[in-house]
Amino acid sequence: MKNRPFHQRLAFALTGIATAWRRERSLRVQSAVAVVALLALVLLRASALWWAVVVLAIAIVITAELFNSALEALIDHLHPDQHPEVGALKDMAAAAVLVSSIGAAVVGALFLWSTF
Repeated sequence: MKNRPFHQRLAFALTGIATAWRRERSLRVQSAVAVVALLALVLLRASALWWAVVVLAIAIVITAELFNSALEALIDHLHPDQHPEVGALKDMAAAAVLVSSIGAAVVGALFLWSTF
């Protein structure tokens, strides 16, 4: 898979997003929240700085969710049985999504606070 042309690597990445979209309800929910956040930026005429901060926060949450989904799928494939260590790994990956989501919520709250 190494040294493939850019368009092939881009296609792999887009396929990964599409697969996660189909499999992960959490990703669809987070995407809907992201759309609401972007609409708020439009409606409240946010500055370019707020756009940058909010888009970065959205990207961090979506990235964390994609890593979480990939890690969970890999763990389930390699070790389909329940095991305390497997559960701990999945919990840690989910915690990364939670932490990034809390950070994004704080960014949203600060934006709203600065607007009103």
